[in-house]
Amino acid sequence: MLLALARVCAGPAAAEERPQASPAFGGPGSTGADLAVDAAPKEPFFRFDLTDRLFAPYLEAKKRLSDGHGFAFGGDYSVVYQHASKTNGRSNALAGMLRLYGSWTLLPDEAGDTGSLIYKLQHNTRLGNATTPFDLGFEAGSILPTKAPWGDQGWLLTNLFWQQRFLEGRFTVVAGQVDVTDYVDVYGLVSPWSGFSNLAYLTNPTIAAPNQGLGMAVGGALTDNLYFVAGIADANGNPEDPEDGFNSLFDEGETFQHLEIGWSSSWDRRYLDNIHVTAWHADERGDAGVPDSWGVSASAAWFVEDRWMPFLRAGWSDGEAPLLNASVSFGLGYLARSHDLLAIGLSWGEPSVGGLDDQYTFELFYRLQLTEHLAVTPDLQLIVDPALAPGESTVWVPGLRVRLTF
Repeated sequence: MLLALARVCAGPAAAEERPQASPAFGGPGSTGADLAVDAAPKEPFFRFDLTDRLFAPYLEAKKRLSDGHGFAFGGDYSVVYQHASKTNGRSNALAGMLRLYGSWTLLPDEAGDTGSLIYKLQHNTRLGNATTPFDLGFEAGSILPTKAPWGDQGWLLTNLFWQQRFLEGRFTVVAGQVDVTDYVDVYGLVSPWSGFSNLAYLTNPTIAAPNQGLGMAVGGALTDNLYFVAGIADANGNPEDPEDGFNSLFDEGETFQHLEIGWSSSWDRRYLDNIHVTAWHADERGDAGVPDSWGVSASAAWFVEDRWMPFLRAGWSDGEAPLLNASVSFGLGYLARSHDLLAIGLSWGEPSVGGLDDQYTFELFYRLQLTEHLAVTPDLQLIVDPALAPGESTVWVPGLRVRLTF
């Protein structure tokens, strides 16, 4: 059975055809989940026999490498356009993102206790004279990015870690260059590459999650239904300069810690049928001038009839490190076709900086699997009472995401 996003995107039949693609650890936005979704058979809106024939030798070579040598790899290129109806700066945003990712199983084990090297490289770039989708929300007065993480940072090393499974794959440890948002407070619709765009529905904005950097996490099934995830990471993570992460972690010793306890219908469906509570703490960051913070969050999402996913998420924090001190979001995802996804969400947030108004965020999107390797996602957001623009009552943000996988 594929991980959460693969099931949401591919549907139950496709998921059960490729159980070997399921990663042991990491949420729907992780490298393992990306590989699983890419490998899942699709029923696109258009089927081009010529394109399928041209891709066939490449896909067969990928399968031979994965089956024969344990090396699975993939990539994608995504372009995002957004427009804000009101802004203090530029009203249009356009950026592209190239990602190259893979998993090399160097310690195979028939029982599932495998050891793998996981990597992901990412290149973010602004296109033309527009601003970036990550910055557009702030320029429009939103306290939350309207599209994360499409910025203009250039090359980033977001994953380079060892993943080791234990006890027939029911427990996993990862250590190295990690993205804590792959493990903290995740649910089935959390991926920014195929799910929601606004940060209100991705990483819980009441959690002061650091950028990608050195860290480790452990998780596993305590019973058939009860599981845990815990970890620690560099609070000053810097994927633009990973070497600097070694210096900051060992010189400063400022870390982000998290612990999650959750209940699921089964271990294999832990990101589909999921109720959990997460506690976290972030140390004071001296050089950045950010005080220590801590908080708790709760999330409930359930994949009903393998087609509907209602969700309810909330968080509370103490300190100024997160964007919000309190938030509640809820919504619904609907699997319209084998890889098409319709979703709607509504959220409320209280900014961590005093004196700012509470902000409400609405989002609606439809992801259309246009061809075997191309997905197009029109998206509409409404920001009510934008916290950084007290003179405005509403800001509309329509957008479009185009993702090509290879």
